[in-house]
Amino acid sequence: MDELELLKKDWQKREQELPKLSYSDIYKMLLKKSSSIVKWIFYISIVEIVLWTVLALVTPNVSENFKISNQINDAMGLHNILIAINIINYLVFGLFIYLFYKNHRNIKITDSVKELMKNILKTRKTVKYFVIYNVGANALIMLAINIYYYLNKDHLFALMSEKYEGFSNISQESFASVFFLAQFVIGLLFIGLIILFYRVVYGILLRRLNRNYKELKKIEM
Repeated sequence: MDELELLKKDWQKREQELPKLSYSDIYKMLLKKSSSIVKWIFYISIVEIVLWTVLALVTPNVSENFKISNQINDAMGLHNILIAINIINYLVFGLFIYLFYKNHRNIKITDSVKELMKNILKTRKTVKYFVIYNVGANALIMLAINIYYYLNKDHLFALMSEKYEGFSNISQESFASVFFLAQFVIGLLFIGLIILFYRVVYGILLRRLNRNYKELKKIEM
């Protein structure tokens, strides 16, 4: 008997010793894994809103620049507008957290492959809309605020010159160029970091969820 035949026999023997997974066993494994992934999406969204809240409360108290920035916004008449924007953001964020929780509950109690696949697709859509909202909302808010700054740049220049000595030594035209260029660069970096965060954190979870969906498609076929 040659070496190849010995290898075949050894492989067949090992294959017989491996546990045979039934359709039901595979479904239960995928259900458990999918439920765990969606639960993590729910937990991360809660951590995210808590983190943003803590940063919003703590940063102005430990950073003089942020404190001055808030004072300038108040003097520019943006105080109530920013409060309204924050309230809307928290309400929308709360809605997404509820949807993530609902998605987890639906997946946890689903009892068929077709229903589980449907719930996975629904979760992926919810995460997609959540990311689009957060990136889009932040970009639009920064754009709107800077347009408002530009329309009121005389008042802004007077306030900045009062709060920062360095600005009093440059012309108003130079101030506008430097200020809005800096705002543009900071805005791009901020949006880039948000996209990177969502791509890494939610991207990993969604890829795992997508793998489960593909495995369920094989079972369904």
